[in-house]
Amino acid sequence: MISASDIFTISSQKQFEKIALKVFRFQYENNLVYQKFCDLLKTNPQKVKSLHQIPFLPIQFFKSHNVVSNNNPIQATFTSSGTTGTITSRHLVTDVSIYEESYRKGFSQFYGNIEDYVVLALLPSYLEREGSSLIYMVEDLIQLTNNSESGFYLNNHDELIQKLIHLDQAGQNVILIGVTYALLDLIEKQTFQLQHTIIMETGGMKGKRKEIIREELHEQLCNGFGVTAIHSEYGMTELLSQAYSLGNGVFECPSWMQIHIRDTEDALTYIKDGKTGGINVIDLANINSCSFIATQDLGKKYPNTTFEVLGRFDNSDIRGCNLMVI
Repeated sequence: MISASDIFTISSQKQFEKIALKVFRFQYENNLVYQKFCDLLKTNPQKVKSLHQIPFLPIQFFKSHNVVSNNNPIQATFTSSGTTGTITSRHLVTDVSIYEESYRKGFSQFYGNIEDYVVLALLPSYLEREGSSLIYMVEDLIQLTNNSESGFYLNNHDELIQKLIHLDQAGQNVILIGVTYALLDLIEKQTFQLQHTIIMETGGMKGKRKEIIREELHEQLCNGFGVTAIHSEYGMTELLSQAYSLGNGVFECPSWMQIHIRDTEDALTYIKDGKTGGINVIDLANINSCSFIATQDLGKKYPNTTFEVLGRFDNSDIRGCNLMVI
């Protein structure tokens, strides 16, 4: 049996591969949806000896099936945002403490101690519905700052503007995490020259604005907030881990998460670093659902394991989390 401590203490590629193969066999045996998918591909789990031999479940299965790897009670159900009439994804979580450990450790890996920051959240479209895994995470991070200045903002832009100016002038380290269109709305109302504030966009125009390429978006945000780089978070309902970009749209995964790029013409073939293809994600925190997900995102990976998100496959659903369609 694989424990959370096995997953969150990975320190080498060899260790990652060993645990990932154990997770694959566990999920093949215990996740009936994934087992059926593997069987259709005629995958013999005993012959799977490397990561590239593991089948990746198309992310659409989270819309049509209950993707779970045990019979434990469901502690949380995370749902994707969706336009009217679309079917949303459902991630059934039987142990929410693993999600909490994943995003807390992931944040710490990239940003250090959460108590060193005030966290401000401008996530109106997420706050206005139930079941958002992003809201769950940010709400917990806000509590963990132990700072009364941290909090959510909906449409009270004037209050947020004053808070940002006041905290920055006081030399307080701040992370403003916001959905893309709301950040653009904010800088149309007020431009800033922030010295101690990290702007982190989670993507998503939510139909409020025209989609624009990342370079153009980040230039607008840099100019509006007076910062030199825009940070980004790459996560989604179907994952319990996040990758972070500290600038230039280049993402890095925590040690228990990896990206692999598949051929757009042949989903079972992988392509070389630096080439554009479909993003496959291994998220070992998904131990109780499915850790091997074929997303509908397009991207490229680099030899140092960092990656970029470049858009989406044609005819894919518009996703709320971190999509810059080109």
